[in-house]
Amino acid sequence: MSVTITVGLDGTGHSLAAADWAAHEAARRGAALRLVYAWVWRPGDTGFVGDRDAEERAVRAVLGDAAARVSGAHPALDVSTEVVVGDPVPTLVDEAARAEVLVLGSRGYGTLAGYLIGSVSLHVLRRTTRPVVMVRETRPENPAPQPAGEIVVGVQDAEAAGGPVLDFAFASAAERGVPVRAVYAWEVPPVLMWSPGSLWMAEQQGGLEPLHRQILADALAPWREKYPRVEVVEQVESGPASEVLLSATGGAQLLVVGRRTHEPGVRRLGSVTHAALHHAPCAVAVVPHA
Repeated sequence: MSVTITVGLDGTGHSLAAADWAAHEAARRGAALRLVYAWVWRPGDTGFVGDRDAEERAVRAVLGDAAARVSGAHPALDVSTEVVVGDPVPTLVDEAARAEVLVLGSRGYGTLAGYLIGSVSLHVLRRTTRPVVMVRETRPENPAPQPAGEIVVGVQDAEAAGGPVLDFAFASAAERGVPVRAVYAWEVPPVLMWSPGSLWMAEQQGGLEPLHRQILADALAPWREKYPRVEVVEQVESGPASEVLLSATGGAQLLVVGRRTHEPGVRRLGSVTHAALHHAPCAVAVVPHA
């Protein structure tokens, strides 16, 4: 079965950056690249009544220009385009379900918490069950990550449920021939939260940090075995998870984080994933897991 990487375009520089990233990824994997523009004609949204046909031509021009851009950079790439008439969020969620990966543009950090990467992107991230990669436009204040940089993965769920996140990170590293940096953050819990059994385990391991290092090592063991050629750097630090994770992304080309799919409510992305999306200097892959 052929593999397809899909990009959601909206005419911004951020979405063009997403198309560039996805084209490079598709060329590396030998995958097809699909460029889509979810569009609905809503003349009442503006202060004047525009021309529907003119707007549709402009939408198709965005797709055509993007296709020409990525085809010029990757002449052998199989590129298709489509204007999908429909609301962006359900359209992109449907597109993600049929793709190996959905790639979207990200504005990154800003001043309005919760709307920094775009409300459409946030809703798609919360609803899809497929990996989504968010790509930020390269600017002088946001330099492009090094192509040979590490794949950084945040290990929040050391149990089996976090497996899809680690598998995505290790597979990405194997395809690129670069190391994985697995980052695990821990904080000293209040004394009253410790049971006698927990205290005994910590004592047996020689303290709290060795205990957490062992937790990370155990979580990574199946993926080291599955991807024996991938170099692994284990980073265990005490501190807030988002701060520890972001501090490790300076030389990264991709940051991989998870999203629990069974947690209801508006905070389904989680605080660490929100922080990664808003502040990481590289592309961010959000991988749903149980």
